[in-house]
Amino acid sequence: MDPLERSLPTIASINTSYSRCQAGPGAPWPAPAGRRAISDVRRTFCLFVTFDLLFVSLLWIIELNTKDGIEKNLKEEILDYDFRKSFFDIFLLAVFRFLVLLLAYAILRLRHWWAIAITTLITCGFLIVKVILSIQFQTRGAFGYVLPIVSFLLAWVETWFLDFKVLIQEVEDERSLQASQTIPRGPGYLYPSAVSEGQFYSPPESFTGSDEEDEEGQGRVASTPQDKEYVRQGREAMKVLDQILGHEDMWRLEREDGGDCVYTFEVPYHGKSFILKAMLQCPAEFVYQEVILQPEKMVTWNRTVAVCQVLQRVDDNTMITYDVSAGAAGGVVSARDFVNVRRIEKKGEMYISSGMSTTHDSRPPLTKYIRGENGPGGFVVIKSLRNPNICTFIWILNTDLKVSAILSCLP
Repeated sequence: MDPLERSLPTIASINTSYSRCQAGPGAPWPAPAGRRAISDVRRTFCLFVTFDLLFVSLLWIIELNTKDGIEKNLKEEILDYDFRKSFFDIFLLAVFRFLVLLLAYAILRLRHWWAIAITTLITCGFLIVKVILSIQFQTRGAFGYVLPIVSFLLAWVETWFLDFKVLIQEVEDERSLQASQTIPRGPGYLYPSAVSEGQFYSPPESFTGSDEEDEEGQGRVASTPQDKEYVRQGREAMKVLDQILGHEDMWRLEREDGGDCVYTFEVPYHGKSFILKAMLQCPAEFVYQEVILQPEKMVTWNRTVAVCQVLQRVDDNTMITYDVSAGAAGGVVSARDFVNVRRIEKKGEMYISSGMSTTHDSRPPLTKYIRGENGPGGFVVIKSLRNPNICTFIWILNTDLKVSAILSCLP
């Protein structure tokens, strides 16, 4: 199993870290508006149920208004009711659906499918029996089939609408609401006050994402040829990351776990990349602070990493880190170490940390670790336009654990 799939369950620990960080005292922010009495999608469902009744009623009235007159036909269909000839029961079936569904989903506001399952089952069973036994269809031509077919279709459209639209959308809205209400917040919980003294920090508005940016005037600039090479490598990794994000329609789904998805994507000249896409119940700025600005904290939420150290701050957007992976499979897969260059940028509503393997004088290869190699990858945090308290987290991993080198040494 690849390291990204083994790390998938640990994404929840970022949310846990957020909850713990905000557990301290502080003046609460204004609470978001509570859940509406009835959601917009549920209101639309109730309107469609009303349309069901009105449309079937209109078709039944048109069917009654024949050359014999509506009064005579009403008498025949209601007072002289015959199951095999009358369409009055199909109208009553629409009334039954209307009353049950509005009672269940508008008045009682049920959040379960059992009520519509009952109405659809009764509707389908009744119509099937009526079509088999009725003799009226033969005398009224094609119009005699319209009422039962329309009634049958409307019942199933209502079932689909409730099960695949109303209930799913309301669950998503409820999760967003809980994420914004149950986590206490204090002033300044997003910004540099949360960063320890001396911590690498570059304010979001200082990021540009332009490869031609003149770095003069920034707080820290690359001065030596080696530092400029690190900056070039970081920008190269950022370009590849942009290409991967721009071809999301070509990602191949490999695994899904509770809404978190793992994809693969073949990157030209770099091979297969693994991509984890998840929704986090915390603001994008928090993930930016905890995951992107402070890579040393990776050991607290990523169980596949045993050590993460910052070796050098090259400039305000570039750093060199040293990572040691934890062993896997009960020690069958030994630990690897990596030296990576990381570049941080903000592009629109996205915080991006790109990276790839490099070399550094302070961390030459060690005999106790196998030196792994990372291709272009990194983290992307995207703000939610609907709810500032949730964000989309994308983790792109392209790594070579050098297993082939070990196998080649075996007798």
